[in-house]
Amino acid sequence: MKLNRWILTLSATVGMFIAAQAQVLPEEPKRDGAYDEETVEEKGIIEYDHIRDSDVFWKMRVWRIVDVREKMNLPFKYPKELFVTILRDAAIEGTISVYSQTDEEFTGTPMTTDEVAALGGGEPDTQLIVDPITFEERTEIVKKEFNPENVTKYRIKEDWIFDMETSTLVVRIIGIAPILEVIDAEGNYRGDVPLFWVYYPEARTVLSQHQVFNPKNGGARNSWEDLFEMRYFASYIIKKENVYDRRIQDYLVGVDALYESDNITNEIFDFEQNLWEY
Repeated sequence: MKLNRWILTLSATVGMFIAAQAQVLPEEPKRDGAYDEETVEEKGIIEYDHIRDSDVFWKMRVWRIVDVREKMNLPFKYPKELFVTILRDAAIEGTISVYSQTDEEFTGTPMTTDEVAALGGGEPDTQLIVDPITFEERTEIVKKEFNPENVTKYRIKEDWIFDMETSTLVVRIIGIAPILEVIDAEGNYRGDVPLFWVYYPEARTVLSQHQVFNPKNGGARNSWEDLFEMRYFASYIIKKENVYDRRIQDYLVGVDALYESDNITNEIFDFEQNLWEY
């Protein structure tokens, strides 16, 4: 009898302990997925090989446009995290430095966080307000907020270099500028203007910590830095360095401008191919 009573007492004590532990242990958070995914923050940036000035056999600087409306560039429009939002938020937080729309050589003073926050909103507008109770009309000044959907292009400045030490043709992105579509009060398109210039080598760390949407394989967790380094975007050249500092649109228009862009692309490709004998 005493043994049975001792067993019952022990069972009750163990049950109370288990119940107490169940109350202490926090509930596991819900997982939005079939497995625990690793974050891109753990990957880091892809280190560049050092290029000595004496090993640079040939170099060409070009400027190109990435149009987010092209099918291959749809990740730039991923609504959960637009690329321009990543750049703008990092600039406002002070994580990266951005420069004015005309300072593509990064020689001036970086823009302040307030200046960046005010970009893209447009001039304040007046709006007619009707009081729902008194039906009195009054005008109020409405501040236009920045709309990231109005950024439809990105301008990229880059150097193509043939490194004699490794006998390879490499490309190094120097800067990226979001291009804003200017729309007037009547909804008419008035042109494109750069928002600001981002010094890409400095922004690589930030871009490596943000995952880019992969439309072909959701299991491949690539960062924005991976996208640019792997050249996984469609673009066309609008300018190469020249003695007149002219863009293609300054001397060619329409289809001829597209042909000239392709000619510059082929010029880079042909240079590398012509170095070798088969």
